[in-house]
Amino acid sequence: MAAIRNVGLAVSFIVALAVSACAGIENYGAELALGVPPPSDERPQDEPVALGKLHYAAGDYGLSERYFRAAVEANPNSSEAWLGIAASYDRLRRFDLAERAYERLLNLEGRSPVVLNNLGYHEMLKGNLKKAHALLLEAARLDPNNGNVQANLRLLDTWQRGEPRPGCFDAPSTC
Repeated sequence: MAAIRNVGLAVSFIVALAVSACAGIENYGAELALGVPPPSDERPQDEPVALGKLHYAAGDYGLSERYFRAAVEANPNSSEAWLGIAASYDRLRRFDLAERAYERLLNLEGRSPVVLNNLGYHEMLKGNLKKAHALLLEAARLDPNNGNVQANLRLLDTWQRGEPRPGCFDAPSTC
């Protein structure tokens, strides 16, 4: 009987230990699920940008926004971080915040093909197809071989012809 009681106490202890360990990592659940270790002081300065890209690629736009925001707070002159946060805001349909990020990006980078391409896609998402077209054509003039610009021009062409748009997110004017 004593042996059963000792086993019961041991199981209770192990469960309590596991619960207390989980409480300490609850804020890093998504990172751990993706196989990304929690942040540490020994990681390079670009850690928030790298994690922002990882979450953006996984479709976790709320988390990507969080990491890109941390990156722009740590380095307000990081064009890469501003581009990431603007794209994250677009995916979260926070166009007002995306526009602020694009303004900052334009001040840092100027009218580069990458910035113009993203701005063009931003305008497409808002339903401003004429403005999107002008921005994408400007990007294409600056970098005629840019595959992303060419893909967005083709996508815009289908939207302008009235072809079905994939899902409400990609077609806010038809939602």
